[in-house]
Amino acid sequence: MKTPSSAAPETRQRLLLAAGEIFAARGYRHATVREICRRARANLAAVNYHFRDKEGLYTEVLAYAHRRALEKYPLDGPEYEALDAAGRLRIFIRHIILKLFDDDMTACRFKLMAWEMIEPTAALDSLVANIIHPLEQRLHLIVRELLGPAATATQVRFCELSIIGQCLHHRHAQPVIRRLFPQLRYSPEDLQVLADHITQFSLKALRGLAGGQEGDHPS
Repeated sequence: MKTPSSAAPETRQRLLLAAGEIFAARGYRHATVREICRRARANLAAVNYHFRDKEGLYTEVLAYAHRRALEKYPLDGPEYEALDAAGRLRIFIRHIILKLFDDDMTACRFKLMAWEMIEPTAALDSLVANIIHPLEQRLHLIVRELLGPAATATQVRFCELSIIGQCLHHRHAQPVIRRLFPQLRYSPEDLQVLADHITQFSLKALRGLAGGQEGDHPS
């Protein structure tokens, strides 16, 4: 039976926010529904009402964190679609960099994904299928167009991963980067410079591969 505290939309939102913080701090396996409900000021039945169970809550937390980022940094619209492949790559890379370094939403999402890399859960399958794979498909089309029809599927995949790897490295390797290059900053202006660099670097590499002999590439 519904109760005012468990059925209210604001209760669901409080559970999502509280769960995001606790799952990010402890990981899925060590977080408890009791602690989440206590922080969200909700009764234990609220989790079952809104999310079915702990796994359902965790899956929605992951999806919610990534949806917020996509809503803040949309990657669609007629202007994007009208660009050539190089222009779409520039927008795509800027989109990834801005999401990775958004202080308002990065911390929770970044820690949640770090846990998923260490201790993958079933929620990762849903996240990849519904959010990450559609993004990958956008990048795939861009890379395929830039490499040309002679490129193999392996070449396209490696180039996709190389582009994403450049972006992720600046976020994941922050403790090392700051010690190696303390003069580097990641202000909004610096992030634009970084996105432009990764774009230029990637375009030169892709065009070089496209212009090379087929035998130079792994099959």
